[in-house]
Amino acid sequence: MATDPVLRQGPDSTDLVLRAGPTGPVWNALTLAGPALFVPLALGVPTLVVAFWMALAGARASTVFVVVGVIVGLEYLIGWPVLALSRARDILRVEFTPAEVPASLRLVRATGPDAWLPVQALRQVRLTHKVVEPYQGDHKPAVSTLTLELALQGTRERLTLPFGGDPQRLTAALKALLGPAGVMVVLRTERSTRDRPQSNSFWNSGGSASVGSGSG
Repeated sequence: MATDPVLRQGPDSTDLVLRAGPTGPVWNALTLAGPALFVPLALGVPTLVVAFWMALAGARASTVFVVVGVIVGLEYLIGWPVLALSRARDILRVEFTPAEVPASLRLVRATGPDAWLPVQALRQVRLTHKVVEPYQGDHKPAVSTLTLELALQGTRERLTLPFGGDPQRLTAALKALLGPAGVMVVLRTERSTRDRPQSNSFWNSGGSASVGSGSG
């Protein structure tokens, strides 16, 4: 489950928490047992096509139900590990140790922690705070996200999370933690307004507006 990124200082490390929850391959697989149920729903059309074809071929209803049940079960059993593998590299938190003046860091993923790296391997932390505000008369609330980019030596990690906190405060805390190690922390804020839904000009003007828009 996603949460606002936050720095938490413990006795041995300071953690940049990005997603809450335990880690490990078993836990990662268990948490996706429920979402994997949507895999058969997503593949419902080809399954119905098979059932329809069998019905046209004269198969009994009981046979159709058994075959469809087997297909749905296989879709679930295949989709579950596929989802688990796709989430395996998700970053849950970044650990910095020692807590006060970090000398090492490691990424903790859904399946467990990576190896420790010297803090100098982190070249830059880039935060991009995006706010999409409602247009006048729009009843939907503003949408706020935070994109975190970690420029590590030889690689770049990037993730986007819902965010309802104070990006300035988080940036200042990261600068205070990583500044002594020479790690640059950058914050960029982007604001935009949600697009207003366009009315169907064909129905409003009997088709004349749509014809005119394609001319010249």
